Amino acid sequence: MSEERAHEVVEHLQTAALELIAAARALLDVAEEMVKDPNEAIALATTLANKIAPPGPPPGVVHSDGARVERIRVS
Repeated sequence: MSEERAHEVVEHLQTAALELIAAARALLDVAEEMVKDPNEAIALATTLANKIAPPGPPPGVVHSDGARVERIRVS
């Protein structure tokens, strides 16, 4: 490996390390805010829970108990 390529690798690793450090700082800032004001975290979790609905049943046949069943034939 040439010295130039080795230097390029080190630069990329340094940049990646600095990005990881910045991401960790942002995560710690959010964690600190959640500890200081848990009501905000609870409101966010409630909003997300209300927005995310379980997926509907797949298309298929309605089973005798009302559940939807999709039959897949395997030969």
